[in-house]
Amino acid sequence: MSTLPRHHGWTVERLVPLLGGTMVLLSVALTLALSSWWLILTGFVAANLLLYAAVGWCPASLLMQRLGVRRLDDRM
Repeated sequence: MSTLPRHHGWTVERLVPLLGGTMVLLSVALTLALSSWWLILTGFVAANLLLYAAVGWCPASLLMQRLGVRRLDDRM
């Protein structure tokens, strides 16, 4: 039986999906509470996650790197 990968701290690769999921949940809550216009935020988050998956960066990942968050390949 193979072992699960170990957690080696917070990296950009872990924080981008975490931030995306948090923003989607926030957007859904705001849509239910206030206005359906908040679904635009969900679309923006989805577009950024697709960009990140396709090319390996998105605006959030660039900001995280500027703030000093390491990438996964920097830790090995």
